[in-house]
Amino acid sequence: MLKNTGFDPLGYVNRVKEILPKIYGKKPLALINTYGCQQNVSDSEKIKGMLTTMGYGLTEDVEKADFVLFNTCAVRGHAEDRVFGNIGVMKQYKQKNKNMIVAVCGCMAQQQIIADKVRKSYPYVDLLFGTHVTTRLPEFIYKRLTGSGRIFEISQDSSEIVEGVPISRDGKIRGWLPIMYGCDNFCTYCIVPYVRGRERSRASEEIIKEAECLVKSGYKEIFLLGQNVNSYGKGLDEDINFSKLLRRLNAIEGDFVIRFMTSHPKDCTKELIDTVAECKKVERHLHLPFQSGSDRVLKQMNRRYDSKGYLELINYAKEKIDGVTFTSDIIVGFPGETYEDFEKTVKLVKEVEFASLFTFIYSPRNGTPAASMPDPITRKEKGVWFNELLKVQEEIGRSNNQKLVGQTFRVLCDSIESEGLLSGKTSSNIEIMFEGSDQLLGQFVDVKITQYTNSLKGEIV
Repeated sequence: MLKNTGFDPLGYVNRVKEILPKIYGKKPLALINTYGCQQNVSDSEKIKGMLTTMGYGLTEDVEKADFVLFNTCAVRGHAEDRVFGNIGVMKQYKQKNKNMIVAVCGCMAQQQIIADKVRKSYPYVDLLFGTHVTTRLPEFIYKRLTGSGRIFEISQDSSEIVEGVPISRDGKIRGWLPIMYGCDNFCTYCIVPYVRGRERSRASEEIIKEAECLVKSGYKEIFLLGQNVNSYGKGLDEDINFSKLLRRLNAIEGDFVIRFMTSHPKDCTKELIDTVAECKKVERHLHLPFQSGSDRVLKQMNRRYDSKGYLELINYAKEKIDGVTFTSDIIVGFPGETYEDFEKTVKLVKEVEFASLFTFIYSPRNGTPAASMPDPITRKEKGVWFNELLKVQEEIGRSNNQKLVGQTFRVLCDSIESEGLLSGKTSSNIEIMFEGSDQLLGQFVDVKITQYTNSLKGEIV
């Protein structure tokens, strides 16, 4: 049974709030740098909520910041390199502002090898804490401000779900809503289970309550988050799964839409596809990462499905969900992958006709089984395969988009491209740009697609 505890605003939060003016003589400002996935974005919103509750203001200017935090990603090596480069720059700012606190958290920080590197090579980093103790931030800040030495905390206990943490959301249209944390899949290339812990689900009551609050506050898109949303419900003492949760969220009154990610193909069921088809507020889009079209490679990846089963899911969804689109993740050049394996990936891409793909050349992660697998194919050759895949997908994308010209869609206007030019997504996750007033931001409009060049453009009907 998972522990489910509430955030304590009367503990270290109030202590920090009391001493901040004495130390800084003003309202101190905090700057949060977020890397990686939507889950990290959601975590940063909670960090900002805690900071503002403690008495910090928020800034985007590092010159003005008294607290700087890096919320990090460990999925690929490039992300880690960027983080270390930006942490290195903080030395000069820390010299100018002796009371500045520099903190590192997130998935990178959860790894012992990273914690050791920061401890040794970045002595001006005051706080480092992992993914399981984020809500202890007020305690860490208080201890550091009152004379404690550097604090490094990467507890491995991931059983606790803390509810009631204050949230400072970044936008007013899309609300990130985590429904579960962690992953039990242990794909051989992936670091996530090691840095995010095992799967644990939030009580459906808490999720529904947060969703209702978002809708009442005017949010038009509820985006459900989890490393594997399809396995939602594990460990809960209630009769609930992801399909049942979607139906309960769909029943909330109001004009809004529901999106979710990420889905694991091995846990994607016909029940879920039927639910998406029948729930009007659930968008007609599935992000269903298949990673490789080769069954041999999938087995090496420990994905626990095969290409035939994946295509059966895709075809069932095409049959049941009107206008459904698919996106996916693909790894090119997994250790031991041959060109013949890669060709099977290309074949699957052509068969499914994805709306878009997130493609990556394999990046080894310390501590994962794949990192020690033989990998004879050169990076240069993998790059050739990668470009070949991109060309195939670009042609599919052009063909799919040209077919949309002349059709009319209901679109949630979610961003301003430039003065007088807006953009938004259809229920099938297709982005369209169109002319309109900034006052339409956050509203649903009907848009007829009039042309496609490098992007889809339309006009309000």
